[in-house]
Amino acid sequence: MKRFHTKKIIPHSPSNMFQLVSDVENYPSFVPLCEKMRVINRQTTAPGIVTLVAEMTVGFKAVCERYSSKVVCDESRSEINVSAIDGPFRRLNTCWRFTDASDDESSIKRCLVDFSIEYEFKSLALGLIMGAMFDKAVHNYTEAFAKRADIIFRSQKI
Repeated sequence: MKRFHTKKIIPHSPSNMFQLVSDVENYPSFVPLCEKMRVINRQTTAPGIVTLVAEMTVGFKAVCERYSSKVVCDESRSEINVSAIDGPFRRLNTCWRFTDASDDESSIKRCLVDFSIEYEFKSLALGLIMGAMFDKAVHNYTEAFAKRADIIFRSQKI
């Protein structure tokens, strides 16, 4: 099983980053390898907690795979957890955590983004075909979200 974990300070608030990452419908416009995203079900499961079932299509060259995930967005904990339901993964779990990293000397809100993912493809062949590209993509996820935040929240930095 592959695992990746990174932490990065982003010049945006935790609530903005939570909002950005929980907005899964917009992933195809900026998330590496994400070609399509469709929310199948969305429900508030507790105060401040929204649970989604989403279907993502990932692709690289001639290879295209679709999988469904359960996405739990817990605003009170500033945490988003994703686990695969079906598709090409034997296991896929992702966790995003957002913590305030602002200091008293600056008016700019800052957030520590803590991202971790663990995954394993069901098929050895698919792992060989997509594995290297998927590895590269997940290593760039935090940066992709940081760049997107800069575009969306640029006016809120001041």
